[in-house]
Amino acid sequence: MDFETLVRTRRSVRGYKKKSVPRRIIEEIIDVAKGAPSSMNTQPWHLYVVTGEPLDKIRKGNTERMLAGVKPQRDFPTKEAYEGIHRQRQVDIAKQLFGAMGIERDDKERRQDWVMRGFRQFDAPVSIVLTYDKILEPAAIGQFDLGAISYGICLAAWERGLGTVINGQGVMQTPVVREYAKIPDSQNILTCIAMGYPDDEFSANRVKSLRADQGDFVSFVGFD
Repeated sequence: MDFETLVRTRRSVRGYKKKSVPRRIIEEIIDVAKGAPSSMNTQPWHLYVVTGEPLDKIRKGNTERMLAGVKPQRDFPTKEAYEGIHRQRQVDIAKQLFGAMGIERDDKERRQDWVMRGFRQFDAPVSIVLTYDKILEPAAIGQFDLGAISYGICLAAWERGLGTVINGQGVMQTPVVREYAKIPDSQNILTCIAMGYPDDEFSANRVKSLRADQGDFVSFVGFD
């Protein structure tokens, strides 16, 4: 697949086949993605590739704590809610997804189930948890670098027939993730990437999020 086709066809996958992903393929994906740029070649990322029973325990712990009303626990400050155009884009993709899944506005049960899918890391067979060393705090640059390798993972996976979705919900309860992924206290958990073979029968997988026009966010300076 040429690069432009790879970028333009990739989409977030939220429904997966019950099929394991061979370790060698994940190693290939990471080997490609580690070529991502990082500030001064610091390569600040740590990756924890989780599957099987440990991942099931993370799903269970996340779900139980969220349903019990335990507030999200993250390792760094996060914004409580989006506002303005950012909130509108969040609403727009939700409408696309709910429309594809046939979830009506007043269907509280199915809406709740959709939210909990995120905390279950969308029932994917693999989760890659991304962390960085606490000594890098304040870590805006390091977090930027982790974003670069995350995109590399998503593209390399897509080229190999695997779907992904970058999923902050899956690490909302960091004590649970830290325990079962065996992440040391010296590292902060940033996010995770759900990964697996896409279920083509899952309607939401056909959703391609819309992108703003370049004129909305690009400024050309000094051009004739």
